[in-house]
Amino acid sequence: MMYRRNAVVFLIHGGLWDDMNADRFWTLPGVTGGIRRDGFTVLAPNRLHRPPDWDAEVEHLAAFLPERPVAVVAGSNGCSAAVRLALAFPDRIARLLLAWPATAGDSAVDSRTRAGLAALGASEQNIRALLDGQTLRGLADNELASLTMPVSVLPSAPENPVHQRHTVDALRRLLPDSEELPGCLEPPRPEFPSQLDRLLASIIQFAST
Repeated sequence: MMYRRNAVVFLIHGGLWDDMNADRFWTLPGVTGGIRRDGFTVLAPNRLHRPPDWDAEVEHLAAFLPERPVAVVAGSNGCSAAVRLALAFPDRIARLLLAWPATAGDSAVDSRTRAGLAALGASEQNIRALLDGQTLRGLADNELASLTMPVSVLPSAPENPVHQRHTVDALRRLLPDSEELPGCLEPPRPEFPSQLDRLLASIIQFAST
């Protein structure tokens, strides 16, 4: 379709101080290729492997942003990086899709994550910078509510301890004009292939609007 010519989808993968990357999160599960087949240009950079904080993530990702506005699709912990990027560069983010947003403030989840980060060498300062937040890690709710571009939210279906339904509900309350898209599993999960077409339809609808 002519209106999609030169449209760019910017993918921000999940993970936090682990071995996740754009290839494992987006490309191998078929997401990157599926979006490209529908006529979009896709940019899917790797996030920083072990960032000290979310500002370092923004500095890293900003180097991959084109000059013209893009549609950003972020997954899991990548949602925190994406929102920080959108706050820093609102004129270069046309639309923002927060998919499977990682739940902040759950003591059991944070305790396991904190232990994992410490085992990998993260300092207490790094851990606080990465995990502290309200609805999303690294962000105060008033920062989330200040987003000016259209936002869509895509839940994990079914929910799981890392991607809880109440996080989606809180985002929708903070962003009352946001749209909820049909939920599905996250791409790295072994059960995901049967849900690829559902996710692609949601992303293409989001990026085409």
